[in-house]
Amino acid sequence: MANANQIKIAIADDHKIFRDGIKMALSDKENLKILWEAEDGKDMMHKISIKMPQVLLMDIRMPEIDGINAIQILRKEYESIKIIVLTMYDDQQMISKMMEMGANAYLTKTTDPEEIYEAILTCMNDDYYFNDLVNKAVMGKLMQKKNVRQHYADSLPITFNEKEIKILQLLAEDKTTEEISKIIFLSPRTIETIRQNMKSKVNAKTIGGLIMYAMRNKIIE
Repeated sequence: MANANQIKIAIADDHKIFRDGIKMALSDKENLKILWEAEDGKDMMHKISIKMPQVLLMDIRMPEIDGINAIQILRKEYESIKIIVLTMYDDQQMISKMMEMGANAYLTKTTDPEEIYEAILTCMNDDYYFNDLVNKAVMGKLMQKKNVRQHYADSLPITFNEKEIKILQLLAEDKTTEEISKIIFLSPRTIETIRQNMKSKVNAKTIGGLIMYAMRNKIIE
């Protein structure tokens, strides 16, 4: 018997045998009510406009309108629906893409029915359900962004401030640390620190290597 507290579910998948399996697996959950099922994306969008579910179990690969295009439409027009992607794809790029586009959970079709039920309840209570698949995809995406940022940072030109350039010029003139210290009014220890920092900056092992880098890149003449 239906009651007002039941979570209203819809299933969108182009394989009837899979839809039947999901319905059977969830049939003993008295707090769930399956409103309808759809065999393709167009059918799904039509039925949502008539009777909107609270939770949508949706495949990615569907005729007419696939899951990727459908989720874009759903997030614009039906923001409150909890979308649980239920698919064969376990590719990390696809997982992170669907989560970024607005999915509330991502499960494969081999997922145990009890975990599907848990995902439904968790999405209703906490908005998102994170399993190992999603966690790995999210971490993979974060690492990818970190690597991109590092690559960008590594590709930026190395720059020197005015004081560093002056020290480089004096080093190129074969001045000692003590002589440089008197010329630019810094302690010998400070000069040594700046010199070491410049070597690290250009990955030079010696002062000669540092000076060669500076001259090659026209930092000094």
